[in-house]
Formats: sequence, C-alpha cells, structure tokens
Amino acid sequence: MDETLFSETWARLRGEIGRVVVGQDELVEGLLVGLVARGHVLVEGAPGLGKTLVARALAAASGCSFKRIQFTPDLMPSDVTGSSIYDRDKGAFVFVPGPIFGQLLLADEINRAPAKTQSALLEAMQERQVTVDGTSRPLPLPFVVIATQNPVESQGTYPLPEAQLDRFLLKLTVADPPRDVEATIVRNHALGFDPTDLSAVQPATAPETLLAMQQWAQNVRVDDAIVGYAVDLVRRTREDRAIELGASPRASIALMKAAQVLAAASGRAFVTPDDVKPMAKAVLRHRLMLHPDAQLQGVSPDERIDEIIRAVPVPRAA
Repeated sequence: MDETLFSETWARLRGEIGRVVVGQDELVEGLLVGLVARGHVLVEGAPGLGKTLVARALAAASGCSFKRIQFTPDLMPSDVTGSSIYDRDKGAFVFVPGPIFGQLLLADEINRAPAKTQSALLEAMQERQVTVDGTSRPLPLPFVVIATQNPVESQGTYPLPEAQLDRFLLKLTVADPPRDVEATIVRNHALGFDPTDLSAVQPATAPETLLAMQQWAQNVRVDDAIVGYAVDLVRRTREDRAIELGASPRASIALMKAAQVLAAASGRAFVTPDDVKPMAKAVLRHRLMLHPDAQLQGVSPDERIDEIIRAVPVPRAA
C-alpha cells in the first residue's frame, strides 16, 4: 500500500457508492473516514434522508459483511450480542451469535432503545469483542458500527449515554437535500430505482485491503506543530464560556486519526491543518455539553466549534 494506491481505492469506493447515493457527499466521506480510521460513526437526521441506504452501499462497495439491527424499545441486549441455547443433540449449551458479529454493523435508530440495550454495544465498540456467559469472542475485522438516530426531540427517543457517545469517532448530521438534488432523487425513483437493490454497486475493495488502508493511514506523518494545533482546538472547548463540559483527550486522538485518513485520501503521506479543520465538527460536536444559558440563547455546538476554529492560530508551514 502507498499513497497512490490508497487514494485510487478511496476514489473507487466513493464512485461505487455514488451509483446509488445522490447528494450526500459529506456523509459518504465521513463514513469512509470512520471505516479507515478504525472508528465508529453516529449519523443524525430525520427519517427518509438516506442514512440507511448510504450504510448499505458502503458495505457493498467495501466488500464487508453487513448486519443490521433495528433498535426498538423492547430490544434486549441478547438480541444484539447473541446468547447460549441448549442443544439437545449435543447435550450442551451452544452459543448462537447475534447480528453484532458482522464487519459493518448498522445500528438503526439507536436512540429508540433504552440505555441497557445501547450499552450492549460498548464492549464491542471499544474492545472489538463480545463477552457472553463469561466467554469473550473476537469480532471480525474490520469492525465498524454505523449508528443512526433521529433528532432527540423526536417522539419515543432516548438520549445516548455520554460514555457511549464518546466511543463514536465522528458524529455526522444529515440535512434536507437542496431542491435540485431532491428532484434528481424523485426522478430516479420515477424511472424505477429500487433502494433495496444494490446490484449496481460492485465491490471496489476487500476487507484485507481495508485493513492495509487502515495501517497505511495510521502511519501518515504528523508533525509536532500539527499535533499541537489539534490539541489546542480540543483544549479550547474546555475553556469556552458557552461550553459547560468540553472534549477529553480522546477527542484529540480522534481528530488526529481522522486527519490522517483525510490526508491519505488526498494522496499525501503527511497531515496539514487543512486536514484537521474539516474534521473538527464531526469529531467534537457530540462530545460537548453546552452551558444552559447558551442553550437558551439557541447556540449550537457547531457554532461554538466554528468560533474555536477561527480563534486558534493555524501553524505555518516550515
């Protein structure tokens, strides 16, 4: 693997996903960053904006095994991880894996399940393993969770625990498409496009290649000045008066990992500030707790992050 092969594979992945996904470039790029950075991604948006379609297209283009869990209020942890069932023929309990044993897991509408069920993902997201009945079982690699959620204001939803939110490398938001994009989507459906049929998407890579891409991105050079820039951005969230709880050092690590992937996708073996800044919102927005006064004034995490980016000096090239 080298920078040329990395960027070419990245472009092929985007091209294959683009065969069925229209107008979601930021979402597609963010999911690819999460996949290659060995991170999990939380996607927030109203129903009907194509979140599930993008995740399924990513699995098809990457060659990864795909599993989906539809989170509901009555979903149990064992429905996620699997459980041991007594086999009469064998005279022993046999473990039946749950849907979490897939390389790309779509946790659809994750905030419709209570915290007890959401917590079943924590070990898998952090350790890449699942422990059931005292036995730990490794998950297939690469392993990435793509969780979708409706806005917290939606009826029948539960806010995710802070510990789980912090396990997500990125949080991506999906807005309504522009009029011309929406018209294209409607036209495609009028011409017979079936969102359940992804036969048009061909595998652009394989899990083994993705693992090599992950290793290559991890070795992209990061100068001390860039590390300091990323750290300063994150530390400023702890000093902002509008933010009650800022991001932890885990956010600094996440920001650096995402920037390394973005640099590699651009065909470079080194990180620049222009790789760090585009990922700041996705890395930080779910890790901030705004002060109540700021919330009453309608301030959003993205607005504060924009202000922080403007305030932190950008390192100059050596």
